[in-house]
Amino acid sequence: MEKITIYTDGACSGNPGPGGWGSVLIYNEKEKQISGASTITTNNIMEITAVIEALKQLKYPCEVDLYSDSAYVVNAFDKGWIYNWMKKNWITANKEPVKNRELWEELYNLTKIHKVNFIKVKGHSDNKYNNICDELARNAIGK
Repeated sequence: MEKITIYTDGACSGNPGPGGWGSVLIYNEKEKQISGASTITTNNIMEITAVIEALKQLKYPCEVDLYSDSAYVVNAFDKGWIYNWMKKNWITANKEPVKNRELWEELYNLTKIHKVNFIKVKGHSDNKYNNICDELARNAIGK
């Protein structure tokens, strides 16, 4: 199975407000940058969208090290939140419907195709690729 590294980030100007996302895919020393925007969205939606859009770039099943500064995205898988949501018919521990369910379902389905290792990185620090993703996301908002 091919191994690929992905960095993702989402940004929002106001929450909700205009938002953007950015991702960098790294494979065999080659880098591909992708980004997009939405007029009315939230930071969490942009964070999840960045991951989904990056994974959708992969043409066949891969082993992915996915770096995100979003605790929301990383913890959903690392702490098993998403599996509990599915077991409880998409209801949170607080008995509320899971927000962004359609995006979570799409992301979950992508993790069944690819072996994804979610890794939390510190946002707005000295991580080169996280900073590139942040810039891609912020620049996408203005387009």
